[in-house]
Amino acid sequence: MADFSHKPTLTGERVILRPVTEADVPALLPMFEDPENARLTGMHTEFDEPALRTWYGSRGSRDDRLDLAVVERATGAVVGEAVLTEWDEANESCAFRICFAPAGIGRGLGTEATRLIVGHAFEGLGLHRVWLEVYAFNPRARRAYEKAGFTAEGVLRGALLWEGERVDATVMSILAPEWPTA
Repeated sequence: MADFSHKPTLTGERVILRPVTEADVPALLPMFEDPENARLTGMHTEFDEPALRTWYGSRGSRDDRLDLAVVERATGAVVGEAVLTEWDEANESCAFRICFAPAGIGRGLGTEATRLIVGHAFEGLGLHRVWLEVYAFNPRARRAYEKAGFTAEGVLRGALLWEGERVDATVMSILAPEWPTA
């Protein structure tokens, strides 16, 4: 099984996933500045542009995670990121997360990006399981994950404290024998 040191470019009909770079920060910055994105992803940390430049500038050298920019093919614009992380080599498993700048939300780009990166996890890396967590107040994301073949496994009760309210997170996964999905 390969690790995440190889940074592929994955091409779909509507999106291209390619290695994210420091040059992508201006396009990704709105993703971090949007209060609704912060809520839906449970992001309590605030990031400024210099910190993001350092972070994204270091992604290419990491072998324990795969950070890919989501590029809309029609415009060439970077609209988000798709990430495989928390690699568990012994169990052939990793976590998945995806996030979009406001301009990329609600256009079906995430469903294709999810299918591309999950397909790479199984077909390119030989992983057995890809998992994620989705908060209860993000039903749109949960539907997108279900369309990509993820199945709910259980609930982490009160996993997030957001503005004084406890929010559950659903753990979802997809296994290699379940891939490819319809």
